[in-house]
Parts: sequence; C-alpha cells; structure tokens
Amino acid sequence: MACAAYAVIFGIMKITLLQRDIIWADPEANMRRNAQVFRENAGSDLYVFPEMFSTGFCTGPEGVAERLPSVTLEWMKEQASGYGCAIAGSIAIEEDGKYFNRFCFVFPDGKCVSYDKRHLFTYGGEHLKFTRGEERVVVTFGGLRILPEICYDLRFPVWSRNRGDYDMIIYVANWPVQRAYAWKQLLRARAIENQCYVAGVNRCGSDPCNGYGGGTVFLDPSGKAVAGCPDGVESSVTVEVDTDLLDEARRSFPVLDDADSFVLGG
Repeated sequence: MACAAYAVIFGIMKITLLQRDIIWADPEANMRRNAQVFRENAGSDLYVFPEMFSTGFCTGPEGVAERLPSVTLEWMKEQASGYGCAIAGSIAIEEDGKYFNRFCFVFPDGKCVSYDKRHLFTYGGEHLKFTRGEERVVVTFGGLRILPEICYDLRFPVWSRNRGDYDMIIYVANWPVQRAYAWKQLLRARAIENQCYVAGVNRCGSDPCNGYGGGTVFLDPSGKAVAGCPDGVESSVTVEVDTDLLDEARRSFPVLDDADSFVLGG
C-alpha cells in the first residue's frame, strides 16, 4: 500500500525529520551518505532534510547551484519512488540565469511542488546572488496541508500567518548555533499563533562560516515539543501526525476565528 494512502485512510502520517551534517559543496557525497537514512528509518510517509542539504548554505552559488534537471532533485525522485514516500528539503537551483533557494516537496509518483525562499538572509549576503520567491505555497499530501518555509522565513510571522489554509509548517534550515535560542523560541511561537503543527529541521556540523547545533524538533499546536533530535549530532526522529487531533484542538479552542484580516503587500 502506498504511504500516502495509509495517511489518508487512518488520518495519521508518519514523518521522519533528518538532522544531518552536510559535506560542503559536494552533492554526490551527500547523496551517498543520505541514501542510508531511508533504510535506517523505514516506513515513514514523509522524510524531511535540512536547507540546501546537498551542498550546505552556499551564498556564492556559482558552480554549486544545480541546473534543472537537478541532480539532487532527480535523486529525491528516485528515492521517493523506490521507497513509496514523499521527500522534502531545499536545493540551490540555477534557472533562467537566476539563483533560487528552492524548497522541493517530492511526491511518491515523482511530482514536485516547489517554493522559493521569500526572505533571503541579507546579513549573510544571500540576497546578493539569489532571487527571492514571490509566491506562498501550500502542499497537500495524505490529507495534510503543509506550508513549506526556509530558515530566515521563520523570523517573519506575517508571511506564515495561518489563513485557515494549512495544518503544519515545515521549516528547513541552516540556523547557526549562536542564534539557537531564537530558533527554538520562534518555532514555538509559530506553532502557538497559527494553531498548527510545526516541524523544524536544522543541520548540525559546520561549514566555512558557521557551526550548527541542530535543534530539530516537532511541535504540537500548543507549542509543546512532541519529539526532537539531540543537539549537535546527526540523528533522526519519527513522529505520527494525527489530523483528527489537530481538528479537535481547533474546534475546542477556535483561536483562528478571531484572527485579524490583512492583505500582504509586495
């Protein structure tokens, strides 16, 4: 039975969050290392990798960003098809002479829905080379509506404000250890204010610029941690997401009904 069908029938989805170290600017090496995670964490419906999981957070994308058909994206499609699951993570993509930090959500049948990072990390120079995304995207998989977001997006709550159109936010990140406190608090705030599940998947290890402590966690709509990875080491955690429980939480305490209406400007 396909994983997506399992999630629809029983109202429960198994999600594995993958806190990985990343070999700098070497997609082939990272793909070889990451192939094992599906065998070690068999049976999940969705696997989530960190931001730019095949290269590390390269703000100088020349010679590193992948042109379509992307090697990493094709690898994701192969794994998704082979294991009957969905896979998510962001990739540095070159397209039409522009660079994008692109969140790719790959379905078991090979279909891909993508979201280009809206808030580029100006402090680290990401805006100098990359083009920001303009479209807010919601992915529906196994009856669960998912809002994909990337790292620095976490600091901007208006962009991720729940309009009644999603059930879970996934944040993939290369969030450095010196700002780990902010990572943990902002994830909790996004869950509480949007009354949704939040999956925060951060890398560990180091690159030429920063060290990363992980802090990968899955939060319920009250902001409480359901499960997480230990700080500082490669690890994974698998959780079961029950959409019925989410619906009941929203019915019993309908906070979103009182949210302010707004129009997002350019």
